[in-house]
Amino acid sequence: MKKILTICAVLLLTASVYAQTPEKMSYQAVVRNSSDALVSSQAVGMQISILQGSANGTAVYVETQTPTTNANGLVSLEIGEGTVVSGDFSTIDWANGPYFILTETDPTGGTNYTITGTSQLMSVPYALHAKSAENVVNDMVDDADADPTNEIELPTGGNSGQVLETDGNGNYAWVNQTVDTNTQLSEAEVDAYVANNGYVTTSNDADADPTNEIELPTGGTSGQVLETDGNGNYAWVNQTSVDGSETNVIAGTNVTVSGSGTTSSPYVVSTQTRSIGQSYQGGIIFWVDATGQHGLIAATSDQGGMVTWSNGVNRIVGASGNGLYAGKMNTALIIAAQIADNTSGTFAAKVAADYSVTENGVTYGDWYLPSEYEMSLLYDVRQIFNGWGGGTVNYWTSTTRGTYNINLVNVWSGGSGATGPINNEVKNTTNRVRPIRAF
Repeated sequence: MKKILTICAVLLLTASVYAQTPEKMSYQAVVRNSSDALVSSQAVGMQISILQGSANGTAVYVETQTPTTNANGLVSLEIGEGTVVSGDFSTIDWANGPYFILTETDPTGGTNYTITGTSQLMSVPYALHAKSAENVVNDMVDDADADPTNEIELPTGGNSGQVLETDGNGNYAWVNQTVDTNTQLSEAEVDAYVANNGYVTTSNDADADPTNEIELPTGGTSGQVLETDGNGNYAWVNQTSVDGSETNVIAGTNVTVSGSGTTSSPYVVSTQTRSIGQSYQGGIIFWVDATGQHGLIAATSDQGGMVTWSNGVNRIVGASGNGLYAGKMNTALIIAAQIADNTSGTFAAKVAADYSVTENGVTYGDWYLPSEYEMSLLYDVRQIFNGWGGGTVNYWTSTTRGTYNINLVNVWSGGSGATGPINNEVKNTTNRVRPIRAF
């Protein structure tokens, strides 16, 4: 029977945007064998399948690859560049999801796949889906004079209930439609409204035939213009020259925009993803979720030296939370209880919460003492950090188990995964603190 992979491995799916869309997706994962040990610096056999509809759906594309892991057991590959078993990656209709990615791994480098994992692609890679949209636009539009400077340029934006209005001189704006939707208007009131606001009526429409009016396509994004092929067909297309008003492009969260917006250097928009080992927001990333845009960061070094967990009084503080992000609430509970007992002194949770670091003009001060599970994740990739204590040096966690004892992590004592090398320790002993934060 195949072993289902307990994923402390990380799945990252990204698609970069270029002048031409690449037919590939990036994939990363940490590979472990049946004994839960890292498979380091070794070729592994992998079969990757794109499933449509569900985790047990039809495989629309299958390929095999034989990548080599790094010293941390991390394997990186490009889906779409392997040996094709079935399907065509370039013809996948990403709009017809949901889609799931099934990975099957042979840690010995062969085709005896003993490790499997399935994850849903929660969002379609931007560039791959954009390619489909580009084909639609290209099929719709045949610009009669191939001159992008004489097209109608409409303002971006518009809110629900607004309409696009023109002053007749080539200027357009989104305006509020002031119809009271809670009142049923009479025909006379409707006629009076549209007549006073410049809308087409049967009285000023040349042929009084509403069936032959121009119907414009919905949508359009910043920098696009409405273009016609001269035969009554219209579509939103990218403007290939800049008139000076489109040069200030502002990217949203986790989005980058490159290029100057000219014909020779068009705008390129891409979604930023993060990876384990990357320096980011004052620390080093040690865990990311499936989107690659959220995860956990650890401080680059230990803080506070060797400190006790308690502040001089042993008591139950209720900090029993475990799992992702649980350490933040644990830390708040610990500090509230310990400060109530003793307003002075230094202890592990306070050392973590007091830590702050400034990077690129931004100060990050939302650090906390990791939960047991979060510390286990940090332990699994400890090789990416400098300054870990050797021998039997311990690190405090915020997950409690009783009045006098507290969970801690012995960095070099063995064990990994969800349970981690967790040992109990008396709260008034001294151990190390490594603050973490979420992003």
